[in-house]
Amino acid sequence: MLKKARVAVSVALFSLITFYFVDFAGLLHEKMANLPARAQLIPAVLASAFAILIALAVLTLLFGRVYCSSVCPMGVYQDIAAWVSKRVAKKVKRYRFSKAKNLLRVAMLAAALTIFFKFPLTLAFIDPYSAYGRIAANIFRPAYMAGNNALAAIFTQFGSYTFYKTDVFVASAFSFAVAALTMLAIGYLAWRHGRTYCNTICPVGTVLGFLSKFSVFKIRIDKSKCTGCGLCEASCKAACISSKQKTVDSSRCVDCFSCLDACRKDALKFSPALMPKKMATMWHGSADTVGVVECSIDEGKRRFLTAGVATVASAPVAMAGDKAGSLTGSNRYARQHPILPPGAVSVDNMLKHCTSCHLCISKCPSRALKPAFLEYGLAGIMQPTMYFEKGFCNFDCTICSEVCPNGAIKPLTKEEKHLNQGGYVVFHEELCVVPTDGTSCGACSEHCPTQAVTMVPYRDGLTIPHINVEICIGCGGCEFICPARPFRAIHIEGRAVQGKAKPFEEQKKEVKEIDSFGF
Repeated sequence: MLKKARVAVSVALFSLITFYFVDFAGLLHEKMANLPARAQLIPAVLASAFAILIALAVLTLLFGRVYCSSVCPMGVYQDIAAWVSKRVAKKVKRYRFSKAKNLLRVAMLAAALTIFFKFPLTLAFIDPYSAYGRIAANIFRPAYMAGNNALAAIFTQFGSYTFYKTDVFVASAFSFAVAALTMLAIGYLAWRHGRTYCNTICPVGTVLGFLSKFSVFKIRIDKSKCTGCGLCEASCKAACISSKQKTVDSSRCVDCFSCLDACRKDALKFSPALMPKKMATMWHGSADTVGVVECSIDEGKRRFLTAGVATVASAPVAMAGDKAGSLTGSNRYARQHPILPPGAVSVDNMLKHCTSCHLCISKCPSRALKPAFLEYGLAGIMQPTMYFEKGFCNFDCTICSEVCPNGAIKPLTKEEKHLNQGGYVVFHEELCVVPTDGTSCGACSEHCPTQAVTMVPYRDGLTIPHINVEICIGCGGCEFICPARPFRAIHIEGRAVQGKAKPFEEQKKEVKEIDSFGF
């Protein structure tokens, strides 16, 4: 019964969060669908969501690693891979008990902690939610779009327009490669060894594993009933049950409840402890009378690893900081500084909080966001940046600030978005089609929502763009529509720290005051 309930909850949450990433038509209610993303541990830490952190801690102290079993999408993905392997493999899948690799677990946790040294790249790679988010955004989403287009073609033949065709695209070749490698690597580990990733690499699994040692409810073995047949051990994806010693390592148990169904002697129970274990035992101590194994770890090694990883990680920090906002090329007509998503506040804020989950990129309706490569420096690889080849930032759109679970993009109201200055316009007259081709244009002015670009008299009855940097918000409408090639005559430069544009009404008032004095 417990296993069926766990599977039902896992499938529901996994389906919801996956569809949230791939949903390009806005079928899901944003507030409801955003809850599973904000309930992830590392995003909650980065966003200082203390209510969520307390809830997850209480949940773990009560029931163990339920988070790893049902809430974390990467955990469910591994269960799916393991389930498929059982049905594809010719022989019956059997797991075996293995000792906890505590040294590796702590090393990976120390690597994750380098976020405090302003180098979030390691955290972006090993955070389970962000890793799965990149898989969903870069692999599942294009596949979902292709499937939608296939259905649209079929339904159209019968006169039904329930589905409509959309562009299938990959936001970044580099991000796609990283997502594919992550999917294959973790999928292979799950295929062969079950939850190895959760109990050796994942920093969330390490932290929650420590807390789960003190959980009220645990898988417990009744030694008087156990015959040592090994069925529970063979079904344990976490490799944490020793049928020989009749023990369960609760720090690695992910509450999948497969062992409960496998046991034919009713020797395993998911039950509360008779007596709480003393906190002093922590990572040290022996198994208790119900067979819960305590994992030991060398505290000296832990300190050494933490300091070592932090020292190594701090080396590229200076380089990353120096290159943050630097360019991809030296051409004076190319963009010199990257453009932050509206509400990102600053490059420094992005580097501290963003783990490149790509939720904002997948939800951007105008395709103005894409993963960065080295635009923010080494530390900002795969973080979102603004580009205007496929679209521009809608004046009234605040979706990216609404969906970000990490606090990397702060929530903005429409009124705040209208004045959020993430960049400023730059005009190159020598590239404009008006002087070069002797033709009228004005497309940039027509697409400017703040009138930061207006047309003024030029010559021969033509007009040419005139820019007002103070009221420009860097939406990219002018750059997107500019017909000049290979370099656009008008483009947006990003700001390292976002500012506030001057309202257009104030500009008009100042102009009237100047005119009243006869200037």
